[in-house]
Amino acid sequence: MKRLLFWVGIILLLGGVNQASLLWINPYVIQVLGLAAIHIILAASLNLVMGFTGQFSLGHAGFMAIGAYTSAAITVYGAPLFPSGFLFDQILFVIALFVGGIVSAFFGYLIGLPSLRLKGDYLAIVTLGFGEVIRVIILNMDFVGGARGFSGIPERTNLFWILLFMVFTLRFLWKSIYSVKGLSFRAVRDDEIAAESLGVSSTKVKVTAFVWGAFFAGLGGGLFAHLITYLNPSSFTFLKSVEIVAMVVLGGLGSFSGSVLAAVLLSVLPEFLRIVSDFRMVIYSLLIILIMIIKPMGLMGYKEISFKFRKK
Repeated sequence: MKRLLFWVGIILLLGGVNQASLLWINPYVIQVLGLAAIHIILAASLNLVMGFTGQFSLGHAGFMAIGAYTSAAITVYGAPLFPSGFLFDQILFVIALFVGGIVSAFFGYLIGLPSLRLKGDYLAIVTLGFGEVIRVIILNMDFVGGARGFSGIPERTNLFWILLFMVFTLRFLWKSIYSVKGLSFRAVRDDEIAAESLGVSSTKVKVTAFVWGAFFAGLGGGLFAHLITYLNPSSFTFLKSVEIVAMVVLGGLGSFSGSVLAAVLLSVLPEFLRIVSDFRMVIYSLLIILIMIIKPMGLMGYKEISFKFRKK
């Protein structure tokens, strides 16, 4: 009953936030906030792989692309098969998001299995190659636009859906990691051999991390597709993966709170720096370097924002 009341309260609250934003907030600001929330989903899901399992992945943009193109293709080509109307459009949109996430999770399973013997830089090279393979395949798929891009995607994403799936992602990952079963992820990260000696299957843990990380990356990609309403393979290069990795490292490996702070900071900061357009990216890069010098373990390190004050 508490869980049901929690989600009912969240839905009502986010519905009110969405309606208020449409009345009082500039559409440009809404889009920036939406992109920041999507980056939170991507950074938190990658933190599961990098920060809590100790696997270095540079293929998150590939999983995001799979989810984005899969969900967009379902809403574009599946719309004629569904009855018209607001409710049916929303149902198709949610189905498309989860199907995109599941397809991404399947590819996460495929890339996770052969990479189990690899660590560090070698694993990063494999995942980087996977991301580029996905991008090149999309370039040659005419039914999703190929090199010219995929246009005509309906605008289904709004602040309500983005924030709802952001809360769902953070709550799911938080409950998964900070539980008895979640100890196995951190055990494999800290010392794989010691974890194996205690009966923890590192194979299962690594594959699980890749699958869930890919699922939520695909979910974020689907939200991105229906927010921008246009997809191009150039949006999912390895630089996008590096951007997500930067959010994870800047926030702190092993801290979901840090991922949230860093994703918001790296999404909003470039927009504030538009007033100095000629030196915007220079100042942006210098600020990131300065933060890492001051906080070498990231903004939060291994810590999380505590809510214990509620009990007091």
